[in-house]
Amino acid sequence: MGLPAGAQPIPAFPKIPELDAEFYSPSADIVEAASPGEIISSRPVNVANLGVIPVNVDAWQLSYRSNNSRDVAIPAVATVLKPRGVTTEPRPLLSYQIAEDSLGGYCASSYVLQQGSIPWPLTGAVTGGGQFLEIQAALAQGWAVVVPDHQGPNSSFASGPLAGRITLDGIRAAENFDQLGLAGRDTKVGMLGYSGGSIATGHAAELRSSYAPDLNIVGAAEGGIVADVGALVDNANNALGSGIVASGIIGVSREDPEMATFVAQHLNPLGQALFAAKDNLCVAWNSSIFPFLNLKGLFDTPGDPLLEPEAQRVLAKLRMGQRVPDVPMYMFQSNPDWLVPVGPVNRLVDAYCADPAASVVYTRDHFSEHLTLDVIGLPKALLWLGDRFAGIPAQQGCSTTDVGSMALDPETWPVWQRTVGDLVAGLFGTPIGS
Repeated sequence: MGLPAGAQPIPAFPKIPELDAEFYSPSADIVEAASPGEIISSRPVNVANLGVIPVNVDAWQLSYRSNNSRDVAIPAVATVLKPRGVTTEPRPLLSYQIAEDSLGGYCASSYVLQQGSIPWPLTGAVTGGGQFLEIQAALAQGWAVVVPDHQGPNSSFASGPLAGRITLDGIRAAENFDQLGLAGRDTKVGMLGYSGGSIATGHAAELRSSYAPDLNIVGAAEGGIVADVGALVDNANNALGSGIVASGIIGVSREDPEMATFVAQHLNPLGQALFAAKDNLCVAWNSSIFPFLNLKGLFDTPGDPLLEPEAQRVLAKLRMGQRVPDVPMYMFQSNPDWLVPVGPVNRLVDAYCADPAASVVYTRDHFSEHLTLDVIGLPKALLWLGDRFAGIPAQQGCSTTDVGSMALDPETWPVWQRTVGDLVAGLFGTPIGS
């Protein structure tokens, strides 16, 4: 079988995106001539754990057209993965938004997942490497998966309106890619993201009705939910999470001209030096550099920089709750989360549920924290998405449940057992999803 139109041969050794402009940065006229989600180029890739241990699935990279938050055409890249097993049923599609949380192109999921890439323990792209195991759990269900580089060509970390558009266009691109064997726009689609991945997932859910009404999204699951970036900055100021949140300020300024102007005008010399030290780093190094930092003290505004009119306008655009999603939502949050405070999530759920048409299942976990809930909450999210793919109607209205630990739910235990078994078998070359 020959390569599809526009395809490129599999690279012998993957280049970092910064050195792969032909694929990652096609000319502006080509991008502008395409429609959102239209594939510009594609190529097969090999994916691997730690960049070394092959994962036995079919995988490709897609270069496609998307839009930035001002609806200007931009190039985007996604990785699509297909289980090796044969199915007689229409295969559903999961869009998994990895918590990239980084400022360098080499931290992007499309690079990190590839065999032969620089191992993520060295680059610091730990979330991409770690959450790839969760993606394999989804593949083991027989689902096709699309993993968008949702931060876009400038690694604009924390820019939700941008990430939502790239995510939705990544779904379109996956459905346009014949090799996945999907049912086009009739494909049942689910979305899943945690922490930084919730930024893309939540905004995509809110944007679907206006930006991508053609997509058959049957449910969206998100946890560690970054509902309000301003509240995140308040929570991280002088605290452990200040390092990663400072990176978010840099990322937003790359996408929003108003934020870029504000930072350029008000960042003091110490802030300029610290931001320069963080530029182009992946999540582990960005998080570990300068914890317990006085973020607000890096700006020369007379008072709280978050209260400046320019900052308020930008933060309002980044806040979830602009629209009530017209897709069912499964939301889970650690009540004592030290990085992403629970209060804004509670308010977001209340805002959604003020609409009688909303469908929201919200679970608060009281014995986890931000990092552990990612793993603890995954089985329940997969079960909930599996029900949506199976055609089981989502609940009407809203429900909020407080639990000690989501890990104690016996319904999830078989998912744990099956997932661990499939992952161990996959490490030894067994086809995933067969």
